[in-house]
Amino acid sequence: MSEDPNVPTAEIDLRGVICPYNFVKTKLKLETMKEGEILSVLLDDGDPIRNVPRSVENEGHTVLAQERMDHAYRVLIRREDSD
Repeated sequence: MSEDPNVPTAEIDLRGVICPYNFVKTKLKLETMKEGEILSVLLDDGDPIRNVPRSVENEGHTVLAQERMDHAYRVLIRREDSD
């Protein structure tokens, strides 16, 4: 039986948080995590789901999945080495 490698280590709910604060909070949370750990972020539709995944990829992290849930999205982000 193999474990799912995409099980989140941590989750933050940023629904209702406006840009750019949702990216800032995501970035700060990723900085507290170890390389390879996975963060699940809940984001609103519109600017948040367009901007946050692109911004974390620009920071060098990996977006593993974006999943629609009712009126929000769950984004899985793997923390990459920042060196």
